[in-house]
Amino acid sequence: MRRIVKYMLIVLCTGMSVVLPSLATAGVKLKNLRVEMQNEPLGLEIKTPRFMWQLSSHNPGLVQKSYRIVVAENPSDLKKQENLLWDSGEVFSDNMLFIPYAGKPLSPGKDYYWKVRVKTNQGRTDWSDVKKWSTGLGDGYDWQADWIGVNKMMNHGETRDGHTRLAARYLRKEFDARKKVSRAVLYICGLGSYEAYLNGIRIGDAVLSPAPAHYTVKTYYNVYDVTGMIGKGCNALAVVLGNGRYFGLMPGMEGYGLPRLKARLEIEYDDGTFGRVVSDNSWRASSQGPVIANNEFDGEEYDARKEFAGWDKAGYNDSGWEFADIMQSPGGKLCAQATPCIKVMEEISPVSVKLVADDTYIVDMGQNMVGRLQVTLSGKAGEPVSFRFAETLKDDGSLYIDNLRTARARNLYIPAKNGSFTWEPSFVYHGFRYVEIKGVKKIPSLSALKGKVIYDEMETTGSFETSNEMINRIYRNAYWGIRGNYRGMPTDCPQRDERLGWLGDRATGSYGESFVFGNALLYKKWLQDIEDSQLPSGSISDVSPCYWKLYFDDVTWPSAYFYIADMLYRQYGDKSGIEEHYGSMKRWIEHIRKVGIKDGIVVRDQFGDWCMPPESQELIHSKDPSRKTDGRILSTCVFYDLLHLMDKFARMTGNEADGEEYLLLADSIKKAYNKMFFDIHTASYGNNTVTANLLSLRLGLVPAGHEERVFENIIKKTQQEFGGHISTGVVGIQHLMRGLTDNGAEDLAYKLAVNDTYPSWGYMVKKGATTIWELWNGDTADPAMNSANHVMLLGDLIIWYYENLAGIKCTEHTVGFRKIEMAPCFPEGLDYVKASYSSVSGEIKSEWRKSETVFDWKVTIPGNTSAVIRVPIKFCREINRQDGMRNVYKDRDYWVVETGSGNYRFVK
Repeated sequence: MRRIVKYMLIVLCTGMSVVLPSLATAGVKLKNLRVEMQNEPLGLEIKTPRFMWQLSSHNPGLVQKSYRIVVAENPSDLKKQENLLWDSGEVFSDNMLFIPYAGKPLSPGKDYYWKVRVKTNQGRTDWSDVKKWSTGLGDGYDWQADWIGVNKMMNHGETRDGHTRLAARYLRKEFDARKKVSRAVLYICGLGSYEAYLNGIRIGDAVLSPAPAHYTVKTYYNVYDVTGMIGKGCNALAVVLGNGRYFGLMPGMEGYGLPRLKARLEIEYDDGTFGRVVSDNSWRASSQGPVIANNEFDGEEYDARKEFAGWDKAGYNDSGWEFADIMQSPGGKLCAQATPCIKVMEEISPVSVKLVADDTYIVDMGQNMVGRLQVTLSGKAGEPVSFRFAETLKDDGSLYIDNLRTARARNLYIPAKNGSFTWEPSFVYHGFRYVEIKGVKKIPSLSALKGKVIYDEMETTGSFETSNEMINRIYRNAYWGIRGNYRGMPTDCPQRDERLGWLGDRATGSYGESFVFGNALLYKKWLQDIEDSQLPSGSISDVSPCYWKLYFDDVTWPSAYFYIADMLYRQYGDKSGIEEHYGSMKRWIEHIRKVGIKDGIVVRDQFGDWCMPPESQELIHSKDPSRKTDGRILSTCVFYDLLHLMDKFARMTGNEADGEEYLLLADSIKKAYNKMFFDIHTASYGNNTVTANLLSLRLGLVPAGHEERVFENIIKKTQQEFGGHISTGVVGIQHLMRGLTDNGAEDLAYKLAVNDTYPSWGYMVKKGATTIWELWNGDTADPAMNSANHVMLLGDLIIWYYENLAGIKCTEHTVGFRKIEMAPCFPEGLDYVKASYSSVSGEIKSEWRKSETVFDWKVTIPGNTSAVIRVPIKFCREINRQDGMRNVYKDRDYWVVETGSGNYRFVK
């Protein structure tokens, strides 16, 4: 600083013309610029898109003082700052999350450009790089396009009965582009799933698009910039349609009709003129192509002898094809898909291939995965090669498929000629570790087989490692299980004839998942699925989208609607889920008040504490009444908690009067609940299960002064009756690990976390699991419910890993990790934890190590955030002051260190 001042004095004295250094500070940087949480998204149908960014600096204590955002229709105007659509001006604020656009109205189907500059306490940044987004066509826009397809079932074996079976639909359209193209955008909805091609080149890399929906209410389209794919002269646009979730996968599951397409290709030429290609009955169509059957449960059948060579390129002779049929609209509102598509996110190789019979081989991928198998094999013309998929093997080494129920999980490929072929399916996915390949004469090499791991495109935001290998294995199993159950909606399982969006599985699970994956857009979309499946009465389906219509008017499963909206607000700072769905949530609350409450008790419950560990490992559900928690306890506790959430939501949305009413109702429910279920002499609820006492304690229903005794019952039950093991099901497990730790039993929580005997997560690992089971006893129970890839039994374990072991937690009453609370527990037997989390505000790190002689804790706090760090005095007798620390003081057994951003270290 002194050198700069001296330099400026010299300039003044000599009168020389010298260029002064930029006011921007090289050490302060802008990064991760986003619009609606996406990097340069296409097709946003939001009138006021929201901007966000992160800040970093080499120096600690970075604080944003102000920002300025500018928006224009082209990069040139943005650079010159002319013809701006919006100039926010200098806004004095430290906010960098979800800042709404406030400029001139945006037009449909256009590109927009923006940049931001920030002033901080360490100087000003340069202008950011120019970023782009585009708008969708918007509600009510006239596509001037028809829904088209093949409106009949005409292939051998096509059926809607039993195993629904349908061939893919092939559609094509040739068009001329006689001038140079400056911009071309494709808007497309192919139901159930589609692959699109332009001049023989695949458009995008998504699979199983668009996202699933309740199609009579809402249908999603995708947007692609295809400017560089159109050549001068004749071009061809081609689309293949698969079943997806539209045609209906099995009897009893909602089906909407035959596949259909709606598309609009908009072309802008260099001379300012426009052209368009739309779906109509001038397109050619066929269902006689190589994909002769596809069903996500049963598999895909591909006959290479039926391939249309060059069908997706201009000049193909389609005179033998029919003209496309005009199809009826699905009925739902056509909306741009706001969540990223499913993609191949990783490839893995198998670990072994074994011959088990003549021309039959078993492939072991080494990991229970979700996706597809790409193969390069040799075959004979006309002789089928079959692929069957399973999660586990029988003792004799053959596939164990009993747990698939009616799903066939079988692919078939028929070669067109002798020799080598490479193939992977287009319209199916499987949950599998093992593959049976039958029909090849030579053992496949490992290099000829690739596992394509698919799930919704999103960032892996968390890393977690400890000194305990069992915890590490469980975390890896959770990682594989969570992402394997993202399919445009969070599903229960990926392998059997279900794969549905069960609400109860994600009530708390979504919160833990948000540390591992950037899942905000997926869960925001799912909130819309839930509302779209809601009945006019207010009743919410326990499965959304409601492919199974299950309206039981219970509480514990629909509670996910509320908890996920709150998770999106707390973890990401996004309150739009609350604002957009408050009315729907209010309707459900009122509906339950009418149909579910009697004398202050919520009496409706459908599933109980689902999948609590039974007394016999051969059972799915316990038959012992002493183990089962009264459903009224579950529903009343959760509804009481939801009323407090609704009070919060009401105040956030300007409905304060509603909030007061919710609190009055909650107070009356608490009184009735304790009158009916609380035994003041034993300080227990109902039949004294861990779940009953835990929910009452965690959700605030225990009368003041009795909390410690209620918690003692939880400890006694766990330690004495269940031998230090888990005794809860899906509802209780959502509160178990935090409930124990927050009340001083962190060592018992740690014991539950590392157990390897039944019932425990470690038991699954010990039995060879590489994902999380549906049942604690998934190796011995009835095959009807022993999925090897569910995540509902994780409960709050992943939250506990990050918040309680690593100490990475958003401070209460703040959002988006702008303020961070770091207060890890240090259980006996755990020597180190190393974790990181890429929050919306930046990357947070926590790495601690301890022994009898050593304590070393390293912490990273991102730019423009602050933290309160609690360091046990028993490990650290004094705190060495470091730059960025704002305050240090003692609070009982802890040093409390208040910091700004930066890297900090605490040592013994």
